[in-house]
Amino acid sequence: MIIAIDGPSGAGKSTVAKAVAKKLGFSCLDTGAMYRAVAWRALQDGVALDDDAALGRLARTHDIAFGHEPGDPAPKRVSIGGEDVTDAIRTAEIDRAVSPVSAAPSVREALVAQQQRIGRAGDYVVEGRDIGTVVFPEAAVKVFLTASAEERAHRRVRQNVDRSVGSIDYDEVLADIRRRDDYDSSRATSPLKPADDAVHLDSTGRYIEEVIDDICAMARERGAQEPSCPSEQAEAPACHPERAEVPSCHPERRPQAGVEGSPAAPAGGVESR
Repeated sequence: MIIAIDGPSGAGKSTVAKAVAKKLGFSCLDTGAMYRAVAWRALQDGVALDDDAALGRLARTHDIAFGHEPGDPAPKRVSIGGEDVTDAIRTAEIDRAVSPVSAAPSVREALVAQQQRIGRAGDYVVEGRDIGTVVFPEAAVKVFLTASAEERAHRRVRQNVDRSVGSIDYDEVLADIRRRDDYDSSRATSPLKPADDAVHLDSTGRYIEEVIDDICAMARERGAQEPSCPSEQAEAPACHPERAEVPSCHPERRPQAGVEGSPAAPAGGVESR
C-alpha cells in the first residue's frame, strides 16, 4: 500500500509521514532528500540550475542511497555518489536551489522512476509535491497537507534553531516560503497541486497526533493493518491515547502539528522538496 502525502514547504509532511509509517509498520521514502541531493551536487559542480540536460546527467549518473537503522522507518543518512550529504542538504542554500532542480524534467524523469521501483515493492508512506498526482497516482490514500504561510515560517525557524542549520530570521524564512509556494505551484512540470481524490488536511493550530490519527484512519479504511503497540513502536506519538507534548513556536498557543526537532516529534528528516 502507498500512502501519498503532498503539500507545500513547512506543512509538516515529513514529521507526519514518519509517525504514520511508524504506527502502521510502513517504511518512508524520502523523495525530497533525493532532489536536495541532486541540487547539492549541482552547486558543488557549478552546474547551472536552469540547465536541464546537465542536471539530468547528474541525476542519472550519481546513485542516491539511504542509510537506515533497525526498527526506524525513516532513513537517517543520505548519500549521493557515495558522499554523505545528510546535513549538507538541509541548508537555506539548498532550500533555494531545490525548487528549480526538482522542476527540471530530466531530473524528475530519472528520480521518479527510482521512486516508483522502490515504492511499489512494499508498504510506503511517501511525501512530496506530486506524489499523488504523478509518482503514485494509484496510491490507496492521498492527503494534501497544508498550513498557513505564517505558521509554516514559524515552524521552519524553530526547526532551524533546533538543528543549528538554516536561517532563523522569520521574515527571511517567510519570504522564502511564499516564493517557493509560488514557484512550485506555477512550474510547468509536475506543479504543486492536490490530486482530485486527495483529502485536504490543514495542520494550522492542530496537535500532531490528530493529523496522524486522521491519516491512519484513512489507511485502515483501505485495508491497512495497524500493529499493536509493541516496544519497537513506542516512539510513535499516535500509538498512545494520551497527547504528546509537542512544543509550539508560539508559547501562548497549544502544540502544533509539524514542529520538527522536538522530543515528541519523530527524529530526523526535514520537510522537503
